[in-house]
Amino acid sequence: MNTGTKDIVDAVIVGSGPSGAIAARRLAEAGLSVVCLEQGEYPNYTSINFDEPTFELKRDQVFSWYPNRRMNAADYPINDEESDVAPFMWNGVGGSSVIYAAAWHRFQPSNFRVKTLDGVGADWPLTYDDLAPYYARAEEQMSVSGVGGDPSYPPFDPPLPPMPMGVIDKKLFAAHKRLGWHIWPGTNAIATVKHNGMNPCVRRGACMAPACFDGAKGSVDRTHWPTNIKLGVKLVQRARVSRVETDPSGLATGVTYIDRESGKTHFQAGRIVIVSANGIGSPRILLNSHSAKFPKGLANSSDMVGRHLMMHPHGMVMGLFDDHFDSWQGPTGQRAYSQQFTETQPGVGFVRGAKWQLMGTGGPLGTIGVWPWGKRAGWGAEFHKTVHKRFGRSAMWSIIGEDLPNPENRVVIDPVLKDADGIPAPKVIYRCDDNSRKLVKWHEEHAAISMREAGAYETVIAPDSRETGWHILGSVRMGADPATSVVDGFGRAHDVPNLFVMDGSVMPTSGPVNPTGTVAALALRNAEAIVNSRRDQKVSSKVA
Repeated sequence: MNTGTKDIVDAVIVGSGPSGAIAARRLAEAGLSVVCLEQGEYPNYTSINFDEPTFELKRDQVFSWYPNRRMNAADYPINDEESDVAPFMWNGVGGSSVIYAAAWHRFQPSNFRVKTLDGVGADWPLTYDDLAPYYARAEEQMSVSGVGGDPSYPPFDPPLPPMPMGVIDKKLFAAHKRLGWHIWPGTNAIATVKHNGMNPCVRRGACMAPACFDGAKGSVDRTHWPTNIKLGVKLVQRARVSRVETDPSGLATGVTYIDRESGKTHFQAGRIVIVSANGIGSPRILLNSHSAKFPKGLANSSDMVGRHLMMHPHGMVMGLFDDHFDSWQGPTGQRAYSQQFTETQPGVGFVRGAKWQLMGTGGPLGTIGVWPWGKRAGWGAEFHKTVHKRFGRSAMWSIIGEDLPNPENRVVIDPVLKDADGIPAPKVIYRCDDNSRKLVKWHEEHAAISMREAGAYETVIAPDSRETGWHILGSVRMGADPATSVVDGFGRAHDVPNLFVMDGSVMPTSGPVNPTGTVAALALRNAEAIVNSRRDQKVSSKVA
């Protein structure tokens, strides 16, 4: 093994997605030396071409959300046989921001206090006001566009102007005005004007995966890594981390990783270690980092590492309209959203709520499959009739429900399965509960009311699907009590004071909105706290 101890750095970061990229930037700006280890590499945006007739087919082959199907060299296997939901992620520079839709949200103030309000889940060890300035800074860095003044939030203004409203947007705004329901223009990490090196969106409709060919979507391989490299951050690609190492006192000394090109094992020493490997990858690394001092896994004296996994319950309702409009164009993200029912509604038989996200239904291939339409388009004349009915004449409400934390929904280490480098692989155990099922059904029924009010002559509720695991949260939860949480409100491990976790895994509750905005704000807040307390930071004598 190459020990690498002569290359001690201030911070070793595992993972180059939004949290890792944002933390690396803030630490480097403050003069800290940073190495980021990434098991993948930069996405190859030239591997498919958006103007080829086969674009949609090639996109889903090369840039599939589901790693067990995609099986790129950087992917590791996940045993999800005992999970109701298949987890989605991208392993490479930029993390899952490469394949996200870029819908951007803040949590509402109440989302930090669900235990107090509804007696479920857990309250966060911080508030909306604590996070608000970091939301604003992250939105500037990610080129977020939208309209300020949304009454469902405290006042804030996205830094960039919104996307233009289309025909379907106007139909839904008029419908919700008649219904007396909330609706607001979409906020997206998609540039509408030139900003921080990003180009304005031209609405090709090809932004979901593999990101954006025009450089408008805020994936951190574009928004952060060029800046990080200029600041001196060392990004090591094709480096798969197997474990975090500790000294006899229990302090982190660095990480062991495998160079996926040479197959050699290396050790990268660091005064602090930051794990940003997502809600499955982070608990996997911690659990695999067991030792005599940490027999149940690193930072796991509470037995909470891997527990309380949350993956937003999801529903989808399509409306079919007589007139033709631009529902095949971008952006994929969200044209508008409704937070009318994000809080617990009285007398409905379930707690918490969901956000609705107005989206187009995409290109021709998006109109012919079983999901979300319930049946295939058929053959011959029936095929053409169905495509004509759906393509350019439909819109959808994508429903993101709040998932309640459950300690039995969890990530564990599979006793048999290993990745290509011989590292034990994760197993996901996740079951949707009765609350989630009731929540999704109620919201589907009300989203259908919205579509009909907007003029849809027919509504279609998507059939159940396992493949909705876009948001992987909660498996390394934060909290004030070391007995019931893994890290504190700044991502610092209770058991290991120079180990930090920064990604969606630390979220105590899932909220009813897309989580990347909150993940980004947390990473910025936590990195700033590291900078401000660096003189008091406890480090191992081996790397001091």
